This record gives sequence, C-alpha cells and structure tokens, in this order.
Amino acid sequence: MTKKSHHPHLPHQFATPAAAHHGIHSQIGPLSKGSGFQPLPAPTGKFPYRLDLASVIPDAVAAMQSSGGMCLHLIADTGGVLNPTPQELVAAGMTADAAIAGPCGKPAFAYHCGDVIYFDGEASRYYAQFYLPYEYYPLPILGIPGNHDGDIYDNGKLVDHVPSLTAFVQNFCAAAPGTHTPEAMDIPRTAMIQPNVYFTLQTPFATIIGLYDNVPEGGEVQQDQRDWFAGELRAAPTDKPIIFATHHPLRSLDAYHSGSTVMQQVLDEAEAASGRQVHIVFTGHVHNYQRFSVSDTHGNIKPVIVAGFGGYHNLTRMQQNDGQDLVTPFTAPDDANVVLESYIDDRFGFLRLEIDADTIGVKTYTVPRPQDSYRTPPRLRDTMKLDWKTRKIIS
Repeated sequence: MTKKSHHPHLPHQFATPAAAHHGIHSQIGPLSKGSGFQPLPAPTGKFPYRLDLASVIPDAVAAMQSSGGMCLHLIADTGGVLNPTPQELVAAGMTADAAIAGPCGKPAFAYHCGDVIYFDGEASRYYAQFYLPYEYYPLPILGIPGNHDGDIYDNGKLVDHVPSLTAFVQNFCAAAPGTHTPEAMDIPRTAMIQPNVYFTLQTPFATIIGLYDNVPEGGEVQQDQRDWFAGELRAAPTDKPIIFATHHPLRSLDAYHSGSTVMQQVLDEAEAASGRQVHIVFTGHVHNYQRFSVSDTHGNIKPVIVAGFGGYHNLTRMQQNDGQDLVTPFTAPDDANVVLESYIDDRFGFLRLEIDADTIGVKTYTVPRPQDSYRTPPRLRDTMKLDWKTRKIIS
C-alpha cells in the first residue's frame, strides 16, 4: 500500500484492528508493502558514518563531561500535515522542558526517530512541519528518517520528481556546519551535519546507533546496512550503553500496525554477528506511546519503546482484550518474555532521557490537549530507570 494506508482522514476507531483478525500479538509480519524499497542517497560523510556530538555542541558536551551525565529529548512522528496544533503543543512542551535542569542537567539536544515530514518528505513542507514548529526550541535536532520521509509517491503519483530523501539530506546531512537551507526561510535554525541517513552518534554517556529502515511497511534493510549495523555494535565502546534507534517498531500492541518481525530479525542478526547486545530500543511509526520489557533466558531486560506520539494528528488506539482496554503490566500472549509495562494512546507528548555512568532514565511527558490552557505544563505520565550494566530495571 502507499503511505495513504495510514488513513489520515479515517478516525482511528474505524481502522481495522489487527486483534480482530489475529488475536492479540505484539509482533507479526509486515501487514503489507508501502510504495516499495527506495534507493538510499549517497552519504555526505565518510564511512563508517559516525558523528561526534562534540562537533555539534562542544560547550554542552564539555558540561556533560564535567557534570557526569547528559539529558536529551526523543520524539517521532511529528509532522503536523493536516492539523499543526498537536505538533505545536509538543514543541511548546519541549521548549519549556529544555529550561529545566534535572539530575543530568538540562536537555542538550533532541533525537528524532523518523517521520519528520508528511506525507512524502517534500522539501516544500519542511518550513511548516519542521522549521516553524521548532522556531523557539533552543536545541539542535538530530535523527533518522522514517518511511514518510523517504516515500516519493502520493496515492500512486510521483511527488516532487526527486530521489527519495533528497530534502532530508539537505536539511539533516549538510556538508558543513552553519548551512541555512531554502526550506528554513526566515527561521535561523541551520541544517544538521549528519554523515548519512543512517549513522552512529557518539556522546560522552551513550552510543546511539540510528538505522534507517526505508519505506515498505514493517521496514526493509538491505545487507550493506545490516553489515554496517553489526560493525557499529562490535565497535561500540564497552563503557557506555548502546541505544538503538529505528523507525518501524519491533514490538507494538496497537490496533493497526503491530510490531515488525523484519526489524526484530535485523536486530537479532546484528547482535549475533557482533557478539554485542543493545541496551534499549527506541522507535516510532505507531502513533502512540508504548513501553515494553523484553527479557532473555538470563533475566536480562531490554526496554523497547515506541515514541510515535510526537505530533502527527491521528493517534492510534491500542488493541483490546475481550473488549476491554489493556491493563498493564500485560504479558503478550504470543511471547511470555514480552511485557507491555505502560502505554498512552490518548495524548501527544515527548520523552526526556537522563543518562549517567550507570543508568538510563526515561521520563515520558504528555502535553495539553488543544482545548486545555495553552500554558498548562507538560505532565509526567511514565518513568523508567534501567541499570544498563546489570540490564535490570531499578525503578
């Protein structure tokens, strides 16, 4: 199906629920194809496509090293194509939160897990869906593209007549710092300097490996990218946690998409080939928030988090169990090692990550609804702290 398969005009309660046909599953095969695998653009940096955060925000990195921790925001599925208000509310919440110092200081940057622009990553939409909403957000935004950023078709019609991810590369993978793109117009934010549409972000307290999983529903990652992923896992420092960021969710109990066996296989193969395990996974694509705990035979926990409630207007409801809302913690019937710990399917929001030498803390905030007071502060809805060295959730 093309990207219109997300039913932008169809109320989510009328979308065909996966549970109605398959029972409750946290992970199934791809439901269908998108507009097809799209060739990746040429890298703008050198292999193996690593970006040192110090080259983006040197003063903030020096402060992290002095304070013993770092803080960042994480978002996904933000483009306000048919209704800009939810994205604007999330951006305002992040802007307010950026001024708040926690145990690891103030947030230093934001990381995006894809679908920056709906519906097809058009350059003409970057001003309205990226530069204008984050006009007052004071921090740099890095990240990977999602399927909508890479798609080139709208209901079977070619859009913009340019190769996939052309606009993403122009605005996130500039060759030099300080590049002000035509898409930014009167907004002073400059393009990011990522070396590729998939890359490793090196920070003082974590290694963030961002993998682009292309356009088809469920994701599609070809062998060269899989080999790169395994190589980056193998090369990652052992004294820092490894964060895996991709767009299509490995796990999901929502009523429409469900999780991707393709992306789970990509992760499993890379971990097996490298002999290394990622510590936590962040994804988007599904338009809500879900936090899973995935355990192995040794009792080690790997949090897998969907953060797709970042501003795209059509929130996706969760599956139901015998006609009732899921009560957490909820063990997936198809895999006793997968537990849904928390979810939010009725509010938009963002994540705040606080990382120090021993732990990764995730704080999940929701923002006011359009009918609420605009100045209502973000509300803390879920928290999790992982001891990444022991691979145990400690709070």
